[in-house]
Amino acid sequence: MVESTAKLEFGGKENEYKVRKGTVGPDVIDIAALYKNTGAFTYDPGFTSTASCESKITFIDGDEGMLLHRGYPIDQLAEHGDFLEICYLLLYGDLPTKSQKDDFDHRVTHHTMVHEQMSRFFTGFRRDAHPMAVMCGVVGALSAFYHDSTDISDPHQRMVASIRLIAKMPTIAAMAYKYHIGQPFVYPRNELSFAANFLHMCFAVPCEEYKVNPVLARAMDRIFILHADHEQNASTSTVRLAGSSGANPFACIAAGIACLWGPAHGGANEAALNMLSEIGTVDRIPEYVARAKDKNDPFRLMGFGHRVYKNYDPRAKIMQRTTHEVLGELGIKDDPTLDVAIELERIALTDEYFIEKKLYPNIDFYSGITLKALGFPTTMFTVLFALARTVGWIAQWKEMVEDPQQKIGRPRQLYTGSPERDYVPIAKR
Repeated sequence: MVESTAKLEFGGKENEYKVRKGTVGPDVIDIAALYKNTGAFTYDPGFTSTASCESKITFIDGDEGMLLHRGYPIDQLAEHGDFLEICYLLLYGDLPTKSQKDDFDHRVTHHTMVHEQMSRFFTGFRRDAHPMAVMCGVVGALSAFYHDSTDISDPHQRMVASIRLIAKMPTIAAMAYKYHIGQPFVYPRNELSFAANFLHMCFAVPCEEYKVNPVLARAMDRIFILHADHEQNASTSTVRLAGSSGANPFACIAAGIACLWGPAHGGANEAALNMLSEIGTVDRIPEYVARAKDKNDPFRLMGFGHRVYKNYDPRAKIMQRTTHEVLGELGIKDDPTLDVAIELERIALTDEYFIEKKLYPNIDFYSGITLKALGFPTTMFTVLFALARTVGWIAQWKEMVEDPQQKIGRPRQLYTGSPERDYVPIAKR
């Protein structure tokens, strides 16, 4: 909705630009006609002041510590819903009725198996391949196995591809894990919930029965919910940019996985756990806290504070409780890394320096501890992030494809290279 205009004076001329208002959040100055009117571009490294799209899916208010999915607070969704219910919400816009939920669960559950040829596809990777490298390749290859859902102009094919990606990602992630540790693949089980099925595929072995602990399955489900979508972050923007060219959904999600692999994005929980391992024992914490407070020391505590949230990360509150539930259920008492984490958490929540700087433990701090307790190696952390974020990526991709205003992404640049010059033959250089 256009509420007002903003005026810009440039080159001796004044132009007006529409100011658009969202449901909530800051106003947006529509500068689509800026180059046409002035011959100039804006310069915004990292696009931190630029809205690249219009979306109805997720809203974040970093100052207030707010995260909404389709208007619902993340804490309510994680407390009362399950992951597939949140998947439905992100895809369709509303929480499902009982019959809609049953139908959606059935459709996802019966798409969890992957083409049998994909088992042989995994053997093309080296045994020591990083699971994220495997994920990039295998998810991108889905378009070679499922030709009947790559036509993005067909609404039915778009939805089939969406369901397939949500359903098959846990299977592919579990296969990547099993290949990584040298164990046989475990097929999905239709009678299990989404999270319980994933844990079964990861930790069951053919030689004995494996029963999924419901407390751990609920923790895994919450981790999926808390990572399901996070507005226009780097990987989501990558998915949208790739999709703007008309690329098939499997290729777009593979692009998102590749972006997520970056340590500044999806690798944060792994970095937090590595930091805890580096500290080693509780008695060394004061030394590292002092280093973190020293402006001249490059050391930074990983897993504290957040680029977006200037207040407490709303996801961290739920993850904190979940972490302690898991540690309590497993009765872990002799793990030095977890001892360090618990003491560091106590300090961060009571020390005036951390409180003043708002360096609260974030979701990466707690999820790293929880995933370690569940038995996952750090190399799998970003894979699990990709598994959970797939629904957010696919919902954002679907919204973009169905947006009549959508056009291929083409950022501009500030060129600072050489001006035009003539070619000089090599003998004269």
